[in-house]
Amino acid sequence: MSDAASTLLYLAAATLFILGLKRLSSPLTARSGNLMGAVGMLIAIVVTLLRSGIVDYTLIVAGFLVGGTAGTILARRVAMTGIPQLVAAFNGFGGAASGMVAAAEFLANGSSTAETAVTVTLSCALGIATFTGSFVAFGKLQGLIPGRPLLFRGQMVFDSALAVSVVGSGVWMAASGNRGALWLLIALAALLGVTRTLPIGGADMPVIVAFLNSMSGLAAASTGFVIGSEALIISGALVGASGLVLTAIMSRAMNRSLANVLFAAFGGDEEAPPEGIGGGPVRRATVDDAAVTLAYARSVIVVPGYGLAVSQAQYSARDLTDRLAARGVEVRYAIHPVAGRMPGHMNVLLAEADVAYEQLLDLDEINDDFPRTDVALVVGANDVVNPSARDDPASPIYGMPILDVDRAGAVIVVKRSLSPGFAGIDNPLFYRDTTLMMFSDAKAALEDLAGAVQTV
Repeated sequence: MSDAASTLLYLAAATLFILGLKRLSSPLTARSGNLMGAVGMLIAIVVTLLRSGIVDYTLIVAGFLVGGTAGTILARRVAMTGIPQLVAAFNGFGGAASGMVAAAEFLANGSSTAETAVTVTLSCALGIATFTGSFVAFGKLQGLIPGRPLLFRGQMVFDSALAVSVVGSGVWMAASGNRGALWLLIALAALLGVTRTLPIGGADMPVIVAFLNSMSGLAAASTGFVIGSEALIISGALVGASGLVLTAIMSRAMNRSLANVLFAAFGGDEEAPPEGIGGGPVRRATVDDAAVTLAYARSVIVVPGYGLAVSQAQYSARDLTDRLAARGVEVRYAIHPVAGRMPGHMNVLLAEADVAYEQLLDLDEINDDFPRTDVALVVGANDVVNPSARDDPASPIYGMPILDVDRAGAVIVVKRSLSPGFAGIDNPLFYRDTTLMMFSDAKAALEDLAGAVQTV
């Protein structure tokens, strides 16, 4: 294939990437956007395989078979609750692939120009740090590593020295072409990825997933410069830019700066406070109590959280809200930007259950409606409905935008216990006179409520 033809096809692929990314911004067009991106990637892969320089197609076919088989198995077996962990793993593998390609190019051909030396350094440093950091995030999300911040004395000094050492080894490698400097760079970057992710608490995992996604894109773009791949440069730049934009959105949704997320060691996984400790005793609700409250309401706003995802309760939520709608109740869903463990987690879960897109409203669209709403039904959410973020200047989450469910006429909270959320702090919402607590698995509670509403 000629260079002109391959360049035009790479341009077509890049155009599909951009259009697909644009369409991913809306649930109504997300499927077609995903398909456009996939077609663009197929074009880029085919063009790359047809260009000269491929040494051994046997290895490429083997890679396709192994990767395709693994991808198929994961797509079929990973539950929606495991998608955040899967995304973290994908980020890690993407970063590792970029770093390995750049390292292989350096080992084969050295650094003939300053541009190559700099981009190899960036690819290896960003890619390998993303790899190890992503798998630490995976461990925290999967529960293999404690969700609380893990620190040691003098960690900031150690990490700063480590970062300087990464830069120093990169300069050494670029200036001398020494292979030992490359291996030192890779080892230091791998360690930095671990030590920088361990101190980040579970409350900040949605932001870190987006940030690591951005880093994997930047590593890919740098690798594109190393091997002269226009498609890799463009796609990596798109992933890097979109990941940074998403990181900014997530940080703003938590009223935090990225620096605060990375260095503040915020959030934890503390044990549940005993009932009555904190805001006082709670009002327990039976299924019949809650069903009557919902059935005779004029308007209900459902606020889903990670508890809904854990119990796979999206279909039960859809069944309950359909039965309420059949009684003439206006039902909508309020989606907080950081509900769940990754951006868009709740939207994807509810879309899977065929909840109408127009019923899914984000914080800015629906927050002013809570004072005019009869019942707010909170299913497994915690920090995103904690009024301390709005009312208590001493709270560690003060200033974080929340869904104002406490301003609804009544609040029903479905939760397993009084355990804190990812932020590791108590929620005074649970102790208010207008709040009814249903201590139950989300799926079981919603199924019971649906049946009770039917008979009211």
